[in-house]
Amino acid sequence: METATSALDGAFWITCGVILLLLVLSGFFSGSETALTAASRGKLRSQADKGSKGAQRALKITEDNERLIGSVLLGNNLVNILAASLATSIFTRAFGESGVALATLVMTFLVLIFAEVLPKTYAITNAEKAASAVASPISVVVTVFAPVVSAVRLLVRGVLRIFGVQIDPDSHILAVREEIAGALQLGHSEGVVEKEDRDRVLGALDLNDRVVEEIMLHRSGIEMIDAADQPEAILQQCLESNHTRLPVFKDEPENIIGVVHAKDLLRAMYKEIGGPEGDAKALARFQITDVAMPPYFVPETTTLDEQMRQFLRMRTHFALVVDEYGSLQGLLTLEDILEEIVGEITDEFDPEEDLIIKPSEDGHYLVEGSMTIRDLNRATDWSLPDEEANTVAGLVIHEAQMIPTKGQVFSFHGFRFEVTEREGNRITNLKIRPL
Repeated sequence: METATSALDGAFWITCGVILLLLVLSGFFSGSETALTAASRGKLRSQADKGSKGAQRALKITEDNERLIGSVLLGNNLVNILAASLATSIFTRAFGESGVALATLVMTFLVLIFAEVLPKTYAITNAEKAASAVASPISVVVTVFAPVVSAVRLLVRGVLRIFGVQIDPDSHILAVREEIAGALQLGHSEGVVEKEDRDRVLGALDLNDRVVEEIMLHRSGIEMIDAADQPEAILQQCLESNHTRLPVFKDEPENIIGVVHAKDLLRAMYKEIGGPEGDAKALARFQITDVAMPPYFVPETTTLDEQMRQFLRMRTHFALVVDEYGSLQGLLTLEDILEEIVGEITDEFDPEEDLIIKPSEDGHYLVEGSMTIRDLNRATDWSLPDEEANTVAGLVIHEAQMIPTKGQVFSFHGFRFEVTEREGNRITNLKIRPL
């Protein structure tokens, strides 16, 4: 009788030890799953580049998240079910039929605290460190469970396909840009990321999604040189202009025959008159076409990213934008593209009143109609839509479905728009304030 009791006591404590071991394994699987899924691949890549073997293994096994999660969940469920079964066995032997309910309560408490909450809390607060530490043993688990996980994966995909759900294993790669943008927006809202830093990164990310038509200077605002003008008038125009490069047209503004640089113009004129002791009358023989460079035309549908590469490749900063029919639409410079990343670039020739948008005493913002919606959003941290129009005036016309007259007021997208100036069919100035 004593021998049977001793054997029973020995089996009880051994079983308890096995249950504790299974709880430890359950905590390991739970923490590993959280660490490997929550770890930033960017941070792991940075650590791997510095020589961290654990980070390299973590990157490798997280390439196939479906297989990783399947293996970890399989291991976690195996140890949890086995632990619950053993606990039910010893509690039933000790307390009879009521031991089932008692075992359920005890194991639920132990699994919840020590196998779920505790390891996952640690893993999520030290994701990259924990992921590097568990990468080696988890890679062994993934290899061992590979056949079973592959069978389960086929079964799961078959069931999902019945309900019309398609699994794309590369979908996370396509969402990297959205993930970065979302992280920046969240960081800015929490005060961790400065507005200027957020705008610069988002501006760089947007270059491939935006076209030159959105940021070009419209042809109505281009300053040009008439090739038929007298040399003195051309010189006076260049000296008074705020721009160093000016398009040259012949007969009509649509017929651009070249682009002249102020430095080339002054150098050629100086040479024509024969230097400081020369005769200024000799300037009458000067031909603007002799110093004008060939014009560089680009389609209005070219992306900003591609156009910036073209500018750098061709070693030029100035392009004329045309539509599909070859008609002149506007003008684009490398500076315009860079401003989409770093914000407004100003120099001593930029009018000071145009540099900063400030609210008036009544809370309105005085805005030019030709200002792009994107620039207004960046300056004020608003979120006016720019899908249907590029400029503020275009947005008002699109929403009003008419060309407003001076003094008309509209309210849409949570803002009040008042037309303050209009020239012909163009809205030149508006007053805007949030409602």
